[in-house]
Amino acid sequence: MKAVVTIRPRPSVLDPQGQAVAGALRHLGFDEVESARQGKIIELVLQDADPDAARARLDRMCRELLANTVIEDYQITLEP
Repeated sequence: MKAVVTIRPRPSVLDPQGQAVAGALRHLGFDEVESARQGKIIELVLQDADPDAARARLDRMCRELLANTVIEDYQITLEP
């Protein structure tokens, strides 16, 4: 089973990397870009066949290591 964890800064948290991306795109002539948020994607291949057990373990992985839950939100997607 493959898991994709998407981690993004919370909307209330300043995102200087996203601001830099938006500014660079506008500088290149992409004036339609109002803002950008930068995050990260982590792909994991799991041995678990039970989606509920896998999701629970992934949630724990995010809370303990993958995401800083004080300033980041995460989303878990499972693929067969």
